[in-house]
Order: sequence, then C-alpha cells, then structure tokens
Amino acid sequence: MTKSEIHQQALELPPEERQDLATALWESLEAEPTPLPEWQRRLLDERLAALEEKPEPGAPWDEVEKRIWPEGG
Repeated sequence: MTKSEIHQQALELPPEERQDLATALWESLEAEPTPLPEWQRRLLDERLAALEEKPEPGAPWDEVEKRIWPEGG
C-alpha cells in the first residue's frame, strides 16, 4: 500500500478515529525524536546566547493575551 493510499484511507475514517490515529502518530514521533538540522541547532544556539547575554523579563499572560487578541478574542 502506498503512502497516498494510506493517506486517502485515513481521511475516510470518522473524525474520532482520525483523531485517535493522529494522536498515535504524534506519540510515535515522541518515542523516536528526529535530530535537529544543523541550521536549526545554530539558530537555537544563537538565540540562547543572546538571551543569556541580555535576559529580558517575560510578560504576564493577561498582557500577552491583550497583544494577541486586542478585541478580546
């Protein structure tokens, strides 16, 4: 069976079964983590170094929420 056929069959499942399948697939990825590409590792290292050099305080959730959803969501 091809990946395309599996994909099509999965889309034909009822919503609850698709959700169960998606959860099972996601959990399988957690069990076998994929290594980061080198460019992502460099980017994370750069951001961590910048944070350690000049830490910025976080903001309370209610302030962040107002910036994201200024009209109250």
